[in-house]
Amino acid sequence: MKKWLAGFLVLALVLSSFTAAGAKNDKAKKNGKFRLGVEVLLKDEIHLIKGKRVGLITNPTGVDQELNSIVDTLYNHPDVELTAMYGPEHGVRGDAQAGQYVEKYIDEKTGLPVYSLYGATKKPTPEMLSNVDVLLFDIQDVGTRFYTYIYTMALAMEAAKENNIPILVLDRPNPIGGTKVEGPVLEDKYSSFIGEYPIPVRHGMTVGELAKLFNEEFEIGADLTVVEMEGWKRNMYYDETPLHFVLPSPNMPTLETALVYPGAALIEGAANVSEGRGTTKPFELIGAPFINGSDLAAKLNSYDLPGVTFRAASFTPTFSKNANKLNHGVQIHITNRNSFKPFETGLYIVETIHDMYPNDFQFRAPNSAGVSFFDQLVGNGSIRAGIQAGKSVEEMKAEWQPGLEEFMEVREQYLLY
Repeated sequence: MKKWLAGFLVLALVLSSFTAAGAKNDKAKKNGKFRLGVEVLLKDEIHLIKGKRVGLITNPTGVDQELNSIVDTLYNHPDVELTAMYGPEHGVRGDAQAGQYVEKYIDEKTGLPVYSLYGATKKPTPEMLSNVDVLLFDIQDVGTRFYTYIYTMALAMEAAKENNIPILVLDRPNPIGGTKVEGPVLEDKYSSFIGEYPIPVRHGMTVGELAKLFNEEFEIGADLTVVEMEGWKRNMYYDETPLHFVLPSPNMPTLETALVYPGAALIEGAANVSEGRGTTKPFELIGAPFINGSDLAAKLNSYDLPGVTFRAASFTPTFSKNANKLNHGVQIHITNRNSFKPFETGLYIVETIHDMYPNDFQFRAPNSAGVSFFDQLVGNGSIRAGIQAGKSVEEMKAEWQPGLEEFMEVREQYLLY
């Protein structure tokens, strides 16, 4: 046999063994010990909903590991009577943009009523719950305080308490991990639907853990059951689980988006700087027509921030801020997600743009109470004032650190994994 042919056969056998091993590992990963709350419910805890009229709060992320929708699974289950559904921001099917109101409608596939929990009615009313014996919450969070789904959950818990209905929260991973906690704790004055309770920006908790914390620390007092996951560890990122990433909202397309979001979303508090909405890299692209991208990238890179580098980039959003205008700025590239500090990085970005372009950069205008959207995002008014007064990020960090340390002690009581 010719040497090249023998070598080819050996290579083919090696590749075949790697392929087989990879397939075996994929199968083991899927059939291993990892299970979502919804999977535990349907296999081991079905008695919690068996024979009961179920109201379901969910969106497209409410799927199992095989991407089967909880809507279809419950609707077709012989022991469950799904009677109503409730959609958070972006709706049950995820087809509404940020801030867009979705009215009540009939779901085409199931014929069931779908009630909006975003807009005029954020809490289920007694009428919405009139045909419900138990509420289920199954939505993927992204680990950031100002993502609204966790407040949809909290308000549903309040409604469940007020209407004497038990509520089940089906737990899911925190996609950006459950060990790192970062940023200031929300002050009461700055409470809103993008920050209802005094927790830090990056809270490092699952929705189930947050539900328990909200229920006890803020005295909701609902008849709450958290159906825990199996096999999830606190240091896991989403791509270290067997799960496929399903967009939690239209502008959260990837895990990388979720990783930068706790800090990059602070740009939403600026009136005239784009956070990349309307591009294929929302929150990873930051810019405005008045910015020099090369200068901004050089300045941000000079800080030598951990786990991140910045590249000059230009982009034209198709909607949202600066739509159809050429923007110049940076793309955020994570180089080491374990050392990356998204909130601090975002704060450096805002402060740097503010300082480099003082005649152009604008925070969103404060409301009649003197509170701006930026203040609601960070959870206080001192950071915006600090930026305007020329304080360093390190000085501002020292101010919020005591509150963060207090929260860490409270948080410890509610960790499930």
